[in-house]
Amino acid sequence: MTRIILYTGKGGVGKTSIAAASALRASQQGLSTMVLSTDSAHSLGDSFDLPLEPEPQLIAENLWAQECDVYYNMDKYWGTVQKWLESILAWEGFDPILADEMVVLPGMDELANLLWILEHHRSGKYDLIVVDCAPTAETFRLLTFPEAGRWWLDKIFPLSRKISGFARPVIRRVTNMPMPDDDVFDATKQLMDQIEKIQELLSDPESTSVRLVTNPERMVIKETQRAYTQLGLFGYRADMVVCNRVMPEEVLENSYFAARGEDQKKYLGELSEIFGPIPIRTTPQFDREIGGITGLSELADLLFGAESPAEFFYDELPFAITSPETDDEAPFGADQLLILSIPTVDKEDVKLNQVGEELIIEVGRYRRNMLLPRSLQTRDVLSAKLSDGSLKIWFGGRTNG
Repeated sequence: MTRIILYTGKGGVGKTSIAAASALRASQQGLSTMVLSTDSAHSLGDSFDLPLEPEPQLIAENLWAQECDVYYNMDKYWGTVQKWLESILAWEGFDPILADEMVVLPGMDELANLLWILEHHRSGKYDLIVVDCAPTAETFRLLTFPEAGRWWLDKIFPLSRKISGFARPVIRRVTNMPMPDDDVFDATKQLMDQIEKIQELLSDPESTSVRLVTNPERMVIKETQRAYTQLGLFGYRADMVVCNRVMPEEVLENSYFAARGEDQKKYLGELSEIFGPIPIRTTPQFDREIGGITGLSELADLLFGAESPAEFFYDELPFAITSPETDDEAPFGADQLLILSIPTVDKEDVKLNQVGEELIIEVGRYRRNMLLPRSLQTRDVLSAKLSDGSLKIWFGGRTNG
């Protein structure tokens, strides 16, 4: 089974270096490893001190790397739809160069990056895929794109195709505006089918995990905490937190850094309180820039030692469905219990609403439309409780769905 590791964190925390070092160490241990960047900043090549292309290239023994390019990916995965959109803009009189820019719709770069992950996984060529993700906000869009895409496929796509098929002959009598033909809809349907497979792949706790990279600073830790909550809400498994750029003790002995030392000690303690029992690894603030094979190997030594980066370092699953028979808190009539890991959340921040086969979960300003497992679709939510970082939802009632 191909292992997938997603590294994310606030911009500037050093996640690219951590991801590159992890991939390099795995390849040095004999694992066939692919590392790719979904960050438009394109700093993965800078980390290896090598130019990278939008297609995979071998950069060291057992190690392939690539930096995704949105325009290249659009042509590769979205060509049929892209040509139709360009024809619409050309019909409207747009300059071809401007039209080429405008057809890169919001979300297309996230979609293309997801498709690369799926393609590498399907190839069977790699033991490990390491993804250097964009900063946390963009990564969250990346990870939630499959669920949003599946909703579009189920709710909107069939109606759009039906209306287009009915209206196309009528519209062509009165205008020469290009209309989407079946090839466009077939290409879109194929992409949406792939999105569903990506959702299954990235949410599979047996193969995929997310690692959060942070720094010992208040604002960075707060954003990492929010990212951790979002991952739990959407069912993604986090198996490590890496606190990068920890100032060494010998540096903090200097009176100039005394206040910084006190802050760092406090924030490292907060990390344990917030993210425990997930393992927290620390890497130091080096006295020089870390890059290239030699520098990344040194970073990997400090981060993993003799361990394999491909290991799962924490084995708690993001959600589970059990029988509440031995649960003293279960309400009368409950016969199924859904447990979601949603850490660092207050009770008043959680709202639930069941609509048909979907469960709408709101945590603060984040919202998830969760398609319930088949065993829960014919049952009603009876009660819910948040405690110790887990949301317990009891189901029962309806027997006919």
